[in-house]
Amino acid sequence: MAAPLMRVAAIIGTNPTPRSFAVLQGPSTSPGLATRNPSQFIIAFTLMKAYVTVMLKTTVLDPQGKTIHGALKKMGYKGVGAVRQGKFFELNLDGGLEKNAAKSEVERIAKDVLTNPVIEEFSYRIEE
Repeated sequence: MAAPLMRVAAIIGTNPTPRSFAVLQGPSTSPGLATRNPSQFIIAFTLMKAYVTVMLKTTVLDPQGKTIHGALKKMGYKGVGAVRQGKFFELNLDGGLEKNAAKSEVERIAKDVLTNPVIEEFSYRIEE
């Protein structure tokens, strides 16, 4: 872990790998730091995660899903009508983006990199 992040975490009093920090301005609550720099600023950032699911379009045959479905039936599993196979991606987004900008960027990544738009479609959600 980088030393500045550890120091910020110590000042705020949280785990050094949190999902977000609050913005603090002014003297630190830590006596040693307050005497060295009374007008200390702590930069805040929020880490977000994007979860992207990529699936074959419903109009595209899914041979892998059919194979999995057949195997489940042979193994005695009941109640499974069909199986569609897909891909799941978890993206860690840094704090440099606001939520709307993060949505746009995730959509662009999904369209340009994660999917083949001819045969696949995607859905996503973003958590802060």
